[in-house]
Amino acid sequence: MGLFQFLGTLSPLHIQWFTWFKKGRKIGEDMNGNVYYQAPARKGYKRPRRWVIYSGLEDSTTVPPEWHGWLHYQTDDIPQDNMSAYRRPWQKPHQPNKTGTNQRYLPSGHVLNNKDRTKTHGDYEAWTPPE
Repeated sequence: MGLFQFLGTLSPLHIQWFTWFKKGRKIGEDMNGNVYYQAPARKGYKRPRRWVIYSGLEDSTTVPPEWHGWLHYQTDDIPQDNMSAYRRPWQKPHQPNKTGTNQRYLPSGHVLNNKDRTKTHGDYEAWTPPE
């Protein structure tokens, strides 16, 4: 078993090693502290390699839309060069996913919400098994 099979191919240590030894060039940093890198294309490929090293926990939802487009080759424009072209007044700052926490969204009528379910338009009748 090789070292990277033991560590996992996408472990943080592997990504850091790849960044240092494959000469990953720092492209930029977003407002969340994530750092974006690029390296020459692999043999037989045309596109350069692009990746992100997350600030803190590895959470892909912290990648802003403009950097997501750059990572996935939708654009070659580096977002920091013209950030105002990407940001819209209606865009809100990132919030972590709260699923599974006490701050999760529970609609009224949810079993865990302790509120009564709103009455429907009479189109629902609970099934009762025959006795």
